[in-house]
Amino acid sequence: NNIIMSHFTHMKTSFQNLFYLKKALNKLNIEYKEQEKTINSENLSKTNLVISQSNGYDIEFVSNGQVYELVVDVSFWEQPYPIESFIDKVSKQYAGEVIIGESHKMGFQPVKYQQNVDGSNTVVLERWNQKF
Repeated sequence: NNIIMSHFTHMKTSFQNLFYLKKALNKLNIEYKEQEKTINSENLSKTNLVISQSNGYDIEFVSNGQVYELVVDVSFWEQPYPIESFIDKVSKQYAGEVIIGESHKMGFQPVKYQQNVDGSNTVVLERWNQKF
């Protein structure tokens, strides 16, 4: 009888907004499904994002009330790049989505989005002054 111990790691992220997190995952072609969880007796629910892995040990983004934590069993990580790279990729894409989305609400349009050699991204936004 082999007993497999599962050790889930909760990795803090800066992802607060589910909408932008989903957009970032979509842009990176990372497939996920949404999972509603009821968290207390008042039937408050929250949405977690689940990334399936073929070994059955899924990767989850779980809301702790403030941010979405990445919950994963590191010994069963099956993605084509290390966890740190995964978080880094998602973080950069998420930041870009937040900047573009929030600035759009203030009337800005992205005119240029480029990935730099050092791995950083540059976003150029513009807004026309409204004269009435």
